[in-house]
Parts: sequence; structure tokens; C-alpha cells
Amino acid sequence: MEIRPTTDQDLDVFVTTLHAAFGLHPETPDEDGGGLWWSAFEMDRGLLAVTADGRPVGTAAAYSFELTLPGEILAPAAGISAVGVLPSHRRQGVLTAMMRHQLTELRARGEFLGVLLASEAPIYGRFGYGPATYTGRITVARHQGALAALRAPGQADATAADTGTTSDSGSVEVMRRAECGEILEEVYDRYRRAQPGALSRPHRWWTLGAGQPPITQAPRYIAVHRNADGVPDGYASYSLSDGILTVDETIATDDAVSTALIGFLLGHDLVTQVAFKHFPPGHPLRWQLADFRAAQVSSDSDWLWVRLLDVPQALTARGWFTDGELVLDVDDPFLGEHHRYLLTVRDGKAGCVSTDRDPDLSLDVRDLGSIYLGGTAPSTLVRAGHVRAHRPDAATRADILFHADRHPHCLHWF
Repeated sequence: MEIRPTTDQDLDVFVTTLHAAFGLHPETPDEDGGGLWWSAFEMDRGLLAVTADGRPVGTAAAYSFELTLPGEILAPAAGISAVGVLPSHRRQGVLTAMMRHQLTELRARGEFLGVLLASEAPIYGRFGYGPATYTGRITVARHQGALAALRAPGQADATAADTGTTSDSGSVEVMRRAECGEILEEVYDRYRRAQPGALSRPHRWWTLGAGQPPITQAPRYIAVHRNADGVPDGYASYSLSDGILTVDETIATDDAVSTALIGFLLGHDLVTQVAFKHFPPGHPLRWQLADFRAAQVSSDSDWLWVRLLDVPQALTARGWFTDGELVLDVDDPFLGEHHRYLLTVRDGKAGCVSTDRDPDLSLDVRDLGSIYLGGTAPSTLVRAGHVRAHRPDAATRADILFHADRHPHCLHWF
């Protein structure tokens, strides 16, 4: 078997092989302009697994993204996707060979972070990826959707407008998806630059309609929030069917904008339920409702998985919010590596060097990926039996050190 890079000439066979791996058939573009999700493939970053007689049996791809790290730092990240092996060739080492080949290529390109969305949770941990951001679906019954009066001194009552279409600082306008592509692209880009865990959406994704709504131009209504100067600073993409208003994503540059959009959506007529598909842990929506129990959380799941390819480079790239130091003993069994690092943080910047000092924590590289963005507490993994703390205070010190200023969250599907 050979693992070889792909070119533009391989697109059709790549797509056909990938779909066959999942038992699917490639669709054709929708009349509504939905686009094809694979149209943004970067074929110079794809891999094909080919048998000795030339038959393609496996695929893997990578996108060129920016990942927002804690401290509003943008770092290049390889978005791993389109990984599949034909059912006839599973459990024969094809996937392992592709993953090892791909990680070697990423390192050769100087990349130090890989990210992916895992189709099945047990698969990618063995290749060094760990779940790092989480997302949940929140459903609110329309008749229980009244917002509570704000109690903080000096705050205006957010429920003053029955329709929820206005806020103290701006307004909400309803547009069709086809009318506001540039607005969506610009607002999302502002949002993702400040949100840890968020990925860039390259311009070509919007142009090609590659992805899920609202990137694709499938019919959607867009609630666009504008500030007092008329500048768009948030949006919500939604559709209504059988009395259920489903919100693809809510993008807001601050909490006031988010509240205004939520108020608009909960005030929509002819709706029995409002379902928000992607909300991060710790979102204040339940606290904003007059009836705390009105919000039902479901589909609480992992989303973005992170893989560190160069531990010192990754740790020194992100921002830090507390001074301190830790000795990390990091095992990378898939790549056959084992290193011990001294992580030292001063004034928001980190240094990371090899050391022979006794470790504070011993952990697998997948666990380091999980705690990297601040969305998973090291102490949780200590309690789970995955990370070993060598000192009584090591887990607590690690929690404080890796804690980020905001919950990491990723909305982008790839």
C-alpha cells in the first residue's frame, strides 16, 4: 500500500472514495444554491491510500485555518477532515498509516497544531487528539421564553420591548441569506478573532458555499444586529418548520448583542420552540430567562479536538493569565516520543524548555491537547485517572495556570 499526496486531478476519485467509505453517494448542487461541502478541499494537502494494483482505499485531507488561542492570539492550525477507509480495507492498518504520514507532513510544513471534528469519539485519541471544546443544544419553549428583568445596578430592563427587536444600543433587522453574505463574513471574522477555540472561515468557503448554514446559501433568515451607528455586530441564522425555530448559530461581538438576538428569536410569532444548535458551556441563557427551567440542554458533546505537534511551540504561542511554573512529563505513544518540559509563565508569556527536574504532572499528549485551550481542567483528567499528579498541589496549580479568560468554543464545521 502507498500513501500519496493528491492533486487537483484527483478530486473526483478522492470524493468518490470518501463517500464510499461512509456508505454515501455524492450529491449534486442544490437548486437553492446550497453548494458542495467538499468544494473547499485543498487538494495539495490531501492524501490517498492506494493498493499495489492502484485502487484507492482511503482518504485524508487538511484545511489551512487560523485557530484563536487564549489571549486573542491567532495561530495556524491544520484542520483534519475527510478521513475515511473503504469498509473492505478497515482494520488492516490503512488509517494508522495515513495518520502517521499526515502528522509527519504537518511537522515538515512547520505546523504545530492539528484540529479535527471526530466522527466517532474512540478513534482519534490514539493518534494524539484530545477533545478541547464542547457544545450543546438548548431548546426553549416559546411560552416560557420571557427574559428576566436585569438586576445588576444601572442595567436597563432587557424585556422592555415585547418583540425583542431592539436593545439600548442597536436594532435587529431580518434579511435573507442571499442578501447579506458580506455582512456574515465580516461579523464572523470579528467574532472569531476574540473567541478562543474559534476557527477562521476563509473567504473561499463563503464564496463556494462550502459547509453548513449559514456558509452555504441554503434558504435561511438572518437576524442582523446593528449598533447605534448602524454597523453590523452580530447575527443569528435560523429557519422555521412545524413550529420549531432552529438557530444554526448565534454570532455576537459582546453579551449585549447576544441578549438582543436571543430576545428577538424568543419573541418570534408562530413558534412553539426555539432550538439553539450551538451554545458553549457556561452560556448565561438559562440565567437570562424568567423561568430558569425553561431551557432544556441536550446534545451536550465534544466539538473541536486538538493535537499538539510541537509542545514547546504550542505552549509558548498561547496567552496566559497567571504566573507560575509546571514540569510536564509528556508521552506521545503514537509518534514514539517522550519528553519532559519546564513550563514557566511570567506576565502573560510562557517559556517551555526541556528539563530533567521531577515532574509535577505526567500526561499523554492527547490530554495536553484537551487542556490546551482552557476548556478542560487538568484536575478533571487527574480525577479520571488519565493524568498523574506527582504533588498534592500540582492539579490545582495546573488548573489555575491553564485557565483561560473565556470558555473556548468552536462553531465551524469542516
